[in-house]
Amino acid sequence: MHESSSLSTARSFESIVAGKAPGVRGRYLKDNLARWVVGIGGLGVIGALLLIFVYLLSEVIPLFAPPRVEARQTIQVPGPQVPTVYVAAEEQGEVGMRLTAGGDIVFFDLHTGAVRSIQQLPQANRGIVGVTTLSADTGEVAVQWTDGRISIFRHTYRVTYPDDRRMITPVVEYPYGETPLVFMNEPGHALAVRSERGTLLMAGAARSGEIVLKRYTQEESLFGDVTLQEGPQSRFLPAVKPDILLLEPLLTWLYVIDRQSGKIAFYRLLTDEAPELVDVYGIGSAVRDARYLAGGISIIVAQADGIVSQWFPARRPDGTAYLARVRTFAADTDGATITALGAELRRRTFAVGDETGRVTLFYATAGRRLITEKMLDEPVAHLSFNPRAKYLMAVGANGTIRGYDVHNEHPEVSWSALWGRVWYESYDEPRFLWQSSSASADFEPKFSLTPLSIGTLKGAFYAMIFAVPIAVLGAIFTAYFMSPEMRQLVKPTVEILAALPSVILGFLAGLWLAPYVETNLPGVFLTLLLLPLSIPLFGYLWAHLPRKLRYRIPPGWEAAILIPVVVLVVWFCFTIDKPIEAMLFGGNMQAWMDQELGIHYDQRNALVVGIAMGIAVIPIVFSIAEDAIFTVPKHLTLGSLALGAT
Repeated sequence: MHESSSLSTARSFESIVAGKAPGVRGRYLKDNLARWVVGIGGLGVIGALLLIFVYLLSEVIPLFAPPRVEARQTIQVPGPQVPTVYVAAEEQGEVGMRLTAGGDIVFFDLHTGAVRSIQQLPQANRGIVGVTTLSADTGEVAVQWTDGRISIFRHTYRVTYPDDRRMITPVVEYPYGETPLVFMNEPGHALAVRSERGTLLMAGAARSGEIVLKRYTQEESLFGDVTLQEGPQSRFLPAVKPDILLLEPLLTWLYVIDRQSGKIAFYRLLTDEAPELVDVYGIGSAVRDARYLAGGISIIVAQADGIVSQWFPARRPDGTAYLARVRTFAADTDGATITALGAELRRRTFAVGDETGRVTLFYATAGRRLITEKMLDEPVAHLSFNPRAKYLMAVGANGTIRGYDVHNEHPEVSWSALWGRVWYESYDEPRFLWQSSSASADFEPKFSLTPLSIGTLKGAFYAMIFAVPIAVLGAIFTAYFMSPEMRQLVKPTVEILAALPSVILGFLAGLWLAPYVETNLPGVFLTLLLLPLSIPLFGYLWAHLPRKLRYRIPPGWEAAILIPVVVLVVWFCFTIDKPIEAMLFGGNMQAWMDQELGIHYDQRNALVVGIAMGIAVIPIVFSIAEDAIFTVPKHLTLGSLALGAT
């Protein structure tokens, strides 16, 4: 009997081990299924993270890809075989425009060189002596004839889709009429024309060396027709020979450049008076050409020795204006003379061509030389980007045109631009700046990672100062001194706060907390000062109360009576906020900090970030610390206390 029972037990054990007992096989299947599901899920999470990493890498790597150019077919200048004085390319990079010295506007195909149309400017028989861009955005060009008069035309391109095929039709318009405008009674050798805020301003150099300034007032009818009212004309003798004139788009500054001596006379334009000379600056060598960069703030000056310099107005600490030489670029010319300059319409990229046919691309703000390419076998006479900067046209002195498709997506990214101080336009010194977008078309993105990194570290530092003492001390009290009943209420409540989305916290911090802190700054500082002091003070007073009063509170529930104390202290701090601000800070603590301490207060500052991030971090730190403390065996805690530990 005993042997049969032992044998049955052994067989049952073997059947269980073999998975044949009733219900055991199902448990084994479920266990194996769970193991596979968990394993596959874990691998899926790892795979998803790797895919995210690959995606981010694929987005970041192109930022550092070098620019490149692809050559198109070489063509000869279309139309009349007379010198070219101006070239341009339309936005799609399909149609080019060439203005000849005889006054012919030739539109041609940029792929084949075939002529699309030829139009002649009114008064073309007089001959062109000067050309300048009035507005690159609108395609307006000003032409000076040999009799000193000015014609202004606009080249535009209408895009239609007959039979679902794109067709680009070039159009020439005359925004101020076909009749040339009266300017000088003699041909000039330098010309600058700008239109801004209802004023058309012309500047030109006369044979006598004087600069002639003439203003026209623009009046626009209800139907969009523009008429010009001729204004006064003035003359003045500049401090240097006026070989090149540049007018600032807002009609504030005038640059007069002497090619031979390499000097820039910097003038402030006045409405009814002669321009005010700010100063004369030496460039260092003879000047070959100069023009504005995109945005109309910086000018680039090409020197005979192959150096290109960037200049823009800045202010000294005393508030006076001066012309700052911000950067210099060394063109890869091997001693060859620079013969052409071309700038992009919407970015600070520009091209430099020399007498050997080489073209070098630079990005001004990053101080980068992007690429050097041998584009022509003759001196480069003209360089022109299309508005999208996807196409660059190089025109040779002997009539050869070579087009290039440009792949230059991120010229503004460089190590120095990301981490170094950069001197941006309209600033008085190099700075660390981050500003990725703006409402202004003249804006230049600023991508310094330094303020973002420092701001992140500051925010994390302030958040830890705010969160760690509260969370750790709260965890110690909860684990050691709080009653089990109260702990079962406090711990889940605090941990539920960890589920609050960080996006919601950021939203509340930006839209509610930041403005509230700004209007109640003394109250915030008083709260941060008095609240930590009030709690130990209350503990001291509580310890010296009569025992009969203290024993009325059940053991472990002492923290509950701190709640009204905290509320009362916070209420008191914000109640005396305005009287304290009026008595100590003249009614405006922000202005006092700015004037007395030199600290400029920004509404969304590191203090607000620290409070918001601290609230987000407190539940996590509290939960981890409380679990670590509470799981210490009780006999170890009691033993350490018996041995004298605090």
